[in-house]
Amino acid sequence: MPQTRHRVALRAAVAGLLTVSALASGCSKLTDVAPATIEPARAALSPRPATAPAGEIIPLGAGPEAAVVDAATGSLAVFTPGAGPAAATVTLIGRAGAARTVTLPGPATAVAGDARGTVYASTRGGFFTVDVGRGEVARTEISGQSDTDFTAIARRADGRMVLGSADGVAYTLTEDLTVAREADIFARVDAIVTEGDTAVVLDRGQTSVTALNPDGSPGQALRAGLGATTITADPAGRVLVADTRGGQLLVFGVDPLIERQAYPVDGSPYGVAGSPTLVWVSTTADNTVIGYDLSTGIPVEKVRYPTVQQPDVLAFDAPNNTLYVVSGSGAGVQVIRDAGVAR
Repeated sequence: MPQTRHRVALRAAVAGLLTVSALASGCSKLTDVAPATIEPARAALSPRPATAPAGEIIPLGAGPEAAVVDAATGSLAVFTPGAGPAAATVTLIGRAGAARTVTLPGPATAVAGDARGTVYASTRGGFFTVDVGRGEVARTEISGQSDTDFTAIARRADGRMVLGSADGVAYTLTEDLTVAREADIFARVDAIVTEGDTAVVLDRGQTSVTALNPDGSPGQALRAGLGATTITADPAGRVLVADTRGGQLLVFGVDPLIERQAYPVDGSPYGVAGSPTLVWVSTTADNTVIGYDLSTGIPVEKVRYPTVQQPDVLAFDAPNNTLYVVSGSGAGVQVIRDAGVAR
C-alpha cells in the first residue's frame, strides 16, 4: 500500500512538472518552442554483489551502453560509445566466449543490428556499418545532415533506416539512404526500436513513446510511466519499456500503439530484453535479473538470477537460449545459458 501511494504521488508530481513546463514554454515544438520535459531518469547505482553472479563472466571494461545479438554469426555485439571525442568500440563475443574489439573511426552514440551479420552505429552526420564476421567498418554520410548529432538508430523490416537526433527529430530514410521524412516533435530522440515497418521512439525527457508510421509520419504518442529509460522490441511483437523512476515494466502493443500492461518491479528496473518465452528485466539497485512470463496477460515471475554489478544492459540469444547481462561498471559480460530453464 505505501508503495502504491508513493507511485501515485510520483505520477502527480511528474504530471505537474510537465504541465507547468508546458504552460511556460507554449507546449508544442510545432510552434518552434521546445516541448515540456522533466529530468530524465537514470539507472540506480549498484552495490557490490552480495551473491556470486549466475553463469560465466567474460571480462569487459566499463562504459558499455548497449548490446545486440547477431543471429547470423551467433555473436554478441557490445557497444561502448567512448568518452568525449574518443572513438567508440564494438566488442564482438562469439558463442564460445572469444572476444575481439572493433574500434570505430570516431565517437558513436547508439547501435542496432539486422541479425544478418551487420551492426549499425549512429554518429554525427550519419552512421557506421560494422561487418560482424570480418570486423570491417564503413561510414555512411546522410546527405544534408553533416552537422546533425544522431543519438539513436534502428532498422525496419523492409531494410530502411530510422535515426533520431539530439535536437528531437526522427529521420526516416529512403532505400538509397536519403531523408524521406522528418518528425520534429521530440525533446530528444533517446532510442528507437522497430516492429515490422513501424518505428517506436523513446523520449526520456518527455517520458513518452511515439509510433512512426511506415512513411515516417508521427502516429500515436503515449506517456511512458514516470521516468522511462530503456526500450526494446520482443519476438511476440511487443515493445517493452523500463519505467525506472516509477518502478514498473511497461508493455505496449504497436498496431495501434497502446499500453497493455504496467507491472511493478522493485529494485530500480533498467535493462530489458525479450525472448520467445520470457521477458527479462534487470534491477540495478540489487544486482538482479528477473524473467517474467507474459502469456497470461499479467507478468508472472518465473526465475531470477544474481548478476554482475551494475547490470545495465540485457540481450538474449534465442537460438541458444542464452541471456547476456552487461555490466556498466566494468564487471564484465555475464553469460547465463539455458536461461529460464528449471535447474
